[in-house]
Amino acid sequence: MTDRHLSRRTVVAALGAAGCVALPAWPDQASAATREATAPPDGPVLDTHPATEPSGTHVRDVGGTNVVFQYGAVLPGFDGWRTREPTREYLSLDRRWRFRFDPRNRGLDEGWQSARLDDRAWTLIDVPSAWDLLDTPGFGSQDAPFGKGTAFADGYAWYRTEVDVPPSWRARHVRIAFLAAGYSAEVWLDGRYLGKHEGANSPFALPVSEALRLGTRQTIAVRVFRRANYADYTATPPQAVTDDHEIPYKPVDYWPYAGLTRSAWIEAVPQVTIAKLLAVGASGRLEARAVVENHGASDFDGRLALDPGRGSGGLPTVVAARIPARSVGVVTVSVPIPGAPAWSPGSPHLLTARATLTAGRPGGGQVDTLSTRYGVRELSVVGPELRLNDRPLFLKGLNWHEETAAHGRAMTPAEYDRELGHVRAVGANFIRNCVYNRHPYVYDWADEHGVMVMDDIDTMWLNTAQEKLQTDRYGLARALALTMAWNQHNHPSVILWCLQNESEIDADGAPVYRAWLADMKAAVKAVDLTARPVTWASNTSNDPAFDLADVIGFNEYFGYFYGEDADLGPALDAVHAKYPDKPILITENGTWSEAGHHGPSATEGTEEWQAASFTAHWTQVAARSEFVAGFTYWVLKDYKQRAGYNQDHNGISVMGLLTFGEERPKLVHETFRKADNPRAGQGT
Repeated sequence: MTDRHLSRRTVVAALGAAGCVALPAWPDQASAATREATAPPDGPVLDTHPATEPSGTHVRDVGGTNVVFQYGAVLPGFDGWRTREPTREYLSLDRRWRFRFDPRNRGLDEGWQSARLDDRAWTLIDVPSAWDLLDTPGFGSQDAPFGKGTAFADGYAWYRTEVDVPPSWRARHVRIAFLAAGYSAEVWLDGRYLGKHEGANSPFALPVSEALRLGTRQTIAVRVFRRANYADYTATPPQAVTDDHEIPYKPVDYWPYAGLTRSAWIEAVPQVTIAKLLAVGASGRLEARAVVENHGASDFDGRLALDPGRGSGGLPTVVAARIPARSVGVVTVSVPIPGAPAWSPGSPHLLTARATLTAGRPGGGQVDTLSTRYGVRELSVVGPELRLNDRPLFLKGLNWHEETAAHGRAMTPAEYDRELGHVRAVGANFIRNCVYNRHPYVYDWADEHGVMVMDDIDTMWLNTAQEKLQTDRYGLARALALTMAWNQHNHPSVILWCLQNESEIDADGAPVYRAWLADMKAAVKAVDLTARPVTWASNTSNDPAFDLADVIGFNEYFGYFYGEDADLGPALDAVHAKYPDKPILITENGTWSEAGHHGPSATEGTEEWQAASFTAHWTQVAARSEFVAGFTYWVLKDYKQRAGYNQDHNGISVMGLLTFGEERPKLVHETFRKADNPRAGQGT
């Protein structure tokens, strides 16, 4: 069995060699999917899928450190979207690309991936952007017609651009990085197939060195796929389109933005390169693991210097670095940092560590550098308390979706600043990234502003059959969990990993559900050196797998979808009685209101009703802060969805503190802002 097809039942594959392992085998030309794209007569096209998720994501024990691999290489750091290391060369792909829809899947047979194709008649599209906004008038308006425009263009679409490959990239390892492609993407360079990625919101990097022709102009072609949610968006009732391999596999109630929605670039690094720098700041020390790849034909015998950063009180430390040819090694460095201030929401101190790789003896030439930001903080679960720096937390939180009316999920920095500024304006100290990873800008912003984060993956509304498929064979859920923990590892703001949202717990499928959660939990625990707590957003307060959670998390809609508002308190008491040593987190609660619709607080749909419902739930939670670690309101802002309801609002769900397009506050906005944090004044 090749490394690409490692058993999906084993999270970590321990492979021999003391301190180093060989780079995984990866086909010179990545193989295409094992089944053809299909389309029922006059129906939507479904994407292709190989036997297991297409990136070959797996973990290897490298000298005692678990390392994540994709596409035959270490999954690298993605700081290249904002950071330029002096030892590396970068070529931005944020530009206008040629673009063409291919809804009936004809492009591959017609050679749209070929460098020889004449694409001058194609339209133009910005990268990054969502093709939903290419031509959908009134996308952000509740009054525009639902089901019109490129927001409902599904199936395949193609992107093409040309790049001039510098001659200086000789003897370099070159990769092309995408921060996101929704939902899946296949990439070619001058017609040579590089590989496929699946998962709309996680970054990926494809090695391209073997396909490069130095000093020439080459063509990059990307085929992006989005599955239709419905065969007809305006039918009554609509017929859902599903695919058991995809995550999510069916329509869900957030918008599945399509295209190259985040930045892309080409990065040329030295043959011997620091692919990833893992940092843990705690107990007066910086523990760092530099993951070093040697793509060359000769063994590397050099040194690695780690500078813990200005303000840490620590001194640069130099250790030996010996990496055999075509191998990966981990260089571990432990540095005292006696002057480093702690990171907390009230004092979000950040430090920058830099690793420098040099060749040969002391004084040898610089080979590669990589820096990372980190914070000194300690998370723990002590009985029913979630603690930061040994002080109990209460999370006054908000769920939020990454989108604006102007740009969808391809948000600008100014839009992130405005959107996340709303979080601070209402006194929240916590955000849940429901239900997918965010742009790296978000984690950097949270680090800098002292806002704590629960990070999520796309595992929403799976049923028992999909849970079993993912655990036993396909492995995409595990890949998403691994890459989440690996990519966000160094961010002090990230305090919780969330494994799933409201997935099915069939009466006969509880063992399948438990095995699926245990598999994803093992994945994040395998690579997270800081041992962050794990939770999930269950659809019930009686989840049969809560014993596996570090923090019990569930969504509750008492008084809205079921029961009465007053039922929340007894439900919390019952969970606490069953699990007295676990903190509880309300991962969702909320109702809805039509902006500007006022009336009695007992009248559903009024701003007063929405605000009163929040107060009723908040009061019951705050009164139990000795064992409830927080409350996460649904949702910061009204949001778009294609789930087959709210069509009379152009697909806008009106459950937010703010309206969608105008971001105008409703009454609940001020009510939430005035809600006192029961742990306020305890230093967090």
